[in-house]
Amino acid sequence: MSDAKRRNGQRLALGLAGLAAVWLVGVWPPPLWWRSHWPRCTAMMRLRGTAVSYQPSALNRISPLLQRMVIIGEDSRFRTHHGIDVAEIADAVDPGGGDGLNPGGGAWRTARIVWQRRDRIRGASTITQQLAKNLYLSPSRSALRKLKEAVTAVRLELALPKDRILELYLSLVEWGPGIWGAEVASRQYFGVPAWQLDETQAAALAATLPHPRTSNPVFSPAVMLARRDLILARYHGVPVYIPPEEELDSLFAIPAITPPVIPPLPDTLPDSLGMDTGAVKRGRIRRDSM
Repeated sequence: MSDAKRRNGQRLALGLAGLAAVWLVGVWPPPLWWRSHWPRCTAMMRLRGTAVSYQPSALNRISPLLQRMVIIGEDSRFRTHHGIDVAEIADAVDPGGGDGLNPGGGAWRTARIVWQRRDRIRGASTITQQLAKNLYLSPSRSALRKLKEAVTAVRLELALPKDRILELYLSLVEWGPGIWGAEVASRQYFGVPAWQLDETQAAALAATLPHPRTSNPVFSPAVMLARRDLILARYHGVPVYIPPEEELDSLFAIPAITPPVIPPLPDTLPDSLGMDTGAVKRGRIRRDSM
């Protein structure tokens, strides 16, 4: 390789690294900003295309039951991870624990397995990752967006205490069409402020989060109720499995419809029907009269 090509390659690499650094540091407002400020509008709110409003709530004005139910349903290791739940990702990608996701499997082998099974990782998003998506990003499922989400989640964890992350999340997340934040959701669905939610109501709101527009206490409540009962069982110490968001997608998939096979109109009809077959052929008798 000539010196000129080498220099050009180095410039390109430095340029890309510079752009990455600008993005990492220059996401505005920076995570530190959210220690004492609330956003006027989040990226997810803007994507809805309509004017939205929400009511910020201090964490001590949100029922501890709701806080606990949301952690159970969305991110059981929220208090211990650092923005990315490595154990949850490993479970999602390699549930059997025997396909190479181990220290002796090699970095490239592990990376290849993770890439091949990247769809499973979507259900392993932490509360911090979901907050990063709501504040800055979009619901796109591209690998680049997931990378941005992960990096931003780590930055949020470095800048904010856990209680502030949970406070922001509960006040900014969507709980139904046009319903943003726990306070509005609590009043909309149950007619009480968020600090007055009882155990069952809190579990129902937590069960709404994976698909707030397709299953909530008002629309398709059966799916919400099934998830609510799992969250309540876990809350009371029953070791049940709560499926992540991606495993619920099949519940809302519309099955393919196979149209019925209609046989062609026969050239002749049995005499017992008492019809003039020639009239049928000429269209003088409607098919719905048969």
